[in-house]
Amino acid sequence: MAKEVIMPALGMAQETGTLLRWLKTEGQTVLAGEPLMEIETDKATVEIEAPASGRLATVTAKPGDEVPVGQVIALILAPGERPADERSADEAITAAALSSASTATGQTLPNGPQADQPDNILASPIAAKIAAEHGLDLRLIKATGSRIQKEDVLAHLAAQKEAVDLALGRVLASPKARRLARDHAVDLTTIKGSGPDRAVLAADVLAVVAQSVVVAQPQSSAPSAPIAPPAEAEAMPLGRIWQVMADRLSQSWQTAPHFYLVREANAARLAAWRDRAQARLAEKISYTDLLVKLVALALRGHPQLNAKWVDGAVFANADINIGLAVAVETGLVVPVIHQADQLGLGDLAAHRQDLVSRARENRLSLDDMSRGTFTISNLGMYGVDAFNAIVNPPQAAILALGRIADRVVALNGQPAVQPMITLTLSCDHRVVDGARAAQFLQRLTGLIEDPLQVLD
Repeated sequence: MAKEVIMPALGMAQETGTLLRWLKTEGQTVLAGEPLMEIETDKATVEIEAPASGRLATVTAKPGDEVPVGQVIALILAPGERPADERSADEAITAAALSSASTATGQTLPNGPQADQPDNILASPIAAKIAAEHGLDLRLIKATGSRIQKEDVLAHLAAQKEAVDLALGRVLASPKARRLARDHAVDLTTIKGSGPDRAVLAADVLAVVAQSVVVAQPQSSAPSAPIAPPAEAEAMPLGRIWQVMADRLSQSWQTAPHFYLVREANAARLAAWRDRAQARLAEKISYTDLLVKLVALALRGHPQLNAKWVDGAVFANADINIGLAVAVETGLVVPVIHQADQLGLGDLAAHRQDLVSRARENRLSLDDMSRGTFTISNLGMYGVDAFNAIVNPPQAAILALGRIADRVVALNGQPAVQPMITLTLSCDHRVVDGARAAQFLQRLTGLIEDPLQVLD
């Protein structure tokens, strides 16, 4: 029996997925568990495995299509099972379609051989089958080629549905799009949807909102010179990853009461540790690797900073999983180094390099971006001295790292030039208070200024 291939749900809040490409072509044999297609969700690009062995058939989604979760986009025919692709099957199914149509419309079609192909109507097996299932009269469907194809029937169905929806004032839209439209007082019937079956998506609503923003000009009693009309502002296209980033960080900023702690640390011994580690390890060691390791060790003694806020309560995380904020072309992603406190420095560096590389190639899996308990954002490589980061919900805190730069500081009562780094800890006050956050930052600073005492 044929096995349905559906657009999977890879996250609780996922409404749609974008098909990036098929890894098998229609008609090709596939094995259960073999990579079948690549899809993009709001978090990652993921390879989806074939749910059964057989032959790929009846593919209805093409690369670039955004498909609702749960929608059937292909079939896998069991070994020995064949679609009705021969002429006899074509005629039989076409006859069934015509019979169904006559029943639905109350019309009587002539019996005999001409009833199978009235007026020499030809239809592919799949097209005829779909028409039969929907009670369509094949004579009313316009063919784009020498015979009616599946796409012709689907286009006819879509046109019928659009006409009915228009007459009844109905609009196909995702739940998020409806919510945004309600919040911004936007009429969904005025929006041209870009989703499957012309469904209105959240991005469509946001584009309309962006275009409708008007800045009120203050009135003046004095006459003013005519002002030339401004050029039309064009909304910049937003990818799914950027949109999700914007939504999540907006939610965090609006709901999480942030507070910030700032502290400088002397990085001279951190640099010495890096040189020492690099001399004995094959992997390239970065300051980020050292700081991930030290943050993970500091979190062991300060579990409140490794906790999370969920549904009005604080929950402790059993593992220490450090997320790294990585800027990619489509936005900001946060791959996670799981159980970072248990990894050796060489393994940690190799894992970090692999995650960052795959993030920039848009090849992260859902697991790569899941179960983070604490986040580090490092802008030091861009020459930034310090900055405040927004907490990555539902985590308790995020550490912002600036560059390591030479500064004049007091050393043993005398001015000295030392490599210094600025640490800025952003916290969700619902999860952690100032005193506990300060104790964690103090411990982390101590590890940075003297890492060899605990690691070597």
